[in-house]
Amino acid sequence: MTKNRVLICTFLALSSGFFSAYIGGQITLMMHSQKCQNQPWGFKQACNTLITPGAMWQGSTTGLWTGTILGAFVGGSVTRRYRY
Repeated sequence: MTKNRVLICTFLALSSGFFSAYIGGQITLMMHSQKCQNQPWGFKQACNTLITPGAMWQGSTTGLWTGTILGAFVGGSVTRRYRY
């Protein structure tokens, strides 16, 4: 049971982390790109190009950490054996 528990917890933690990294990157990118909305077309494109890497990195890193920790917690809670 212990080996299966470790595999389940690891799978849940990693899948939750990667999913959260994607979602966090998208949300952060949308929030940062709002700063470029009032620019003329050419400057708007340049502004979006400049802020995209930093926003994706920031959101993905935050999402990865948060999702992995929460996924591990949920995985541990789901596979826990109760002893009464």
